[in-house]
Amino acid sequence: MAWLRGAVDRQDLAALDKLGTNRQRPGVRIPLDQSATDALSPVTRLIQNLDRDMVPVRLIAFDKTPETNWVLPWHQDRVIAVDAKHDVSGFHNWSRKHGVWHCEPPISLLKHMLFVRVHLDDSGAETGAMEIAAGSQNAGRVPAEDAETVANSYAHHICTAQRCDILVLNMLTLHRSFPAAMPTTRRVLRIDYAAADLPTPLVWAK
Repeated sequence: MAWLRGAVDRQDLAALDKLGTNRQRPGVRIPLDQSATDALSPVTRLIQNLDRDMVPVRLIAFDKTPETNWVLPWHQDRVIAVDAKHDVSGFHNWSRKHGVWHCEPPISLLKHMLFVRVHLDDSGAETGAMEIAAGSQNAGRVPAEDAETVANSYAHHICTAQRCDILVLNMLTLHRSFPAAMPTTRRVLRIDYAAADLPTPLVWAK
């Protein structure tokens, strides 16, 4: 886990705000077209300071409001988005969501991915901030039925953040989300980064 506090210049936030505003579902996947990639470029440069090979492969906008005030139990995000379904060894649990193919890749790929949260609003326990089990990526793949037990063997951390803060996590980190006690708006961009191409013929979805 790494916090990059106040890492996004407020001028750069204008383009990121457009990506994260006026979304009608709890989590909305945003295509990684040129305009989105350009808007993310200040964040990507920061991530590439940690690993120069990292590139964005999935972008999701979250906004916890009175109308979209969700709760999620302890879990790992082990799904990637690809442009088409292909029968490739190690890639399974295929599903199609909003016209995009998703699957679970080999654990070896997930271990080298990051999920990055760019906070567009202040976030705390009262607004439903995410909670993580710090270090839980070391547990490897955790079945859903064991997630709470495994998470409770690690220290918990509520991800209190201010606008402009970035949180960098290993893809396999266990996390959960409580509903906001005082829901207003809590916009976050989640960006998945990977440093490797997928095995042919699989290609990351745009």
